[in-house]
Amino acid sequence: MSKQINLNADMGESYGIYHIGNDLPLLKYIKSANVACGMHAGDANVMRELCENAAKEGVSIGCHPGFNDVWGFGRRRIDMKPVELENLVAYQIGALQGMAAYTGTKVTHLKPHGALNNMAAEDAEYALAIGRAMKAVDPKMIYVALGGSEMEKAAIKLGLPLAREGFCDRLYDDDGNLTSRKIPGAVMSDPEQAKRNVLSIVLEGTVISRNGKRIPHQVESLCIHGDEPTSVKIAQAVVQGLEAAGVKIVPLTEMKLPA
Repeated sequence: MSKQINLNADMGESYGIYHIGNDLPLLKYIKSANVACGMHAGDANVMRELCENAAKEGVSIGCHPGFNDVWGFGRRRIDMKPVELENLVAYQIGALQGMAAYTGTKVTHLKPHGALNNMAAEDAEYALAIGRAMKAVDPKMIYVALGGSEMEKAAIKLGLPLAREGFCDRLYDDDGNLTSRKIPGAVMSDPEQAKRNVLSIVLEGTVISRNGKRIPHQVESLCIHGDEPTSVKIAQAVVQGLEAAGVKIVPLTEMKLPA
């Protein structure tokens, strides 16, 4: 049986007349789209259009909820009561489900955005609040979570399907965490570097840290940041490398997920 991997991208982050990201070209390479739901970015028109285009390309749709922070693009940490966060996430899932319904597609996974993703990786209450929202709206929804994070633990505790995520275009520290964006080069712009990173993760189960250390890293999905200017070139290189290595790229709904 050949190896499989899912490629996802954070998308739908345009807003009104403001265009952000490379959504249409990326849909040719990825198999799952994480769609912004109007809090940190996105709006109803952007969401519906992305769902329509994803459906044409056979790309599965996921919710990409963030803090209510358009000004900071959802990358600023916000302290909330867990129940308020739970409601905020459920609200965003429902919004995307409405837009997806127009195109005959379903919302099949969820991946938190930005600061919410970072906080939920560390904070069990935040991770569980996100999971409770998912379970209330659709208990079959796949929780996309950093491996070893509080989100992974929350998915297991709540009995939600789990997909562990890594990154095509991010550097890692020696402890396995992502390198801070404040450090130059934390987001890769070289397609060949990203391809080497991905092949190490998928074929060897390890990620190479920025200091050259090999760290065990088991994932079912790998993310490409759609708002980066080099995202399409990185996607092309990654797909070429994976296909040359005999790895099949599939939607999250077709991945064999951890029990």
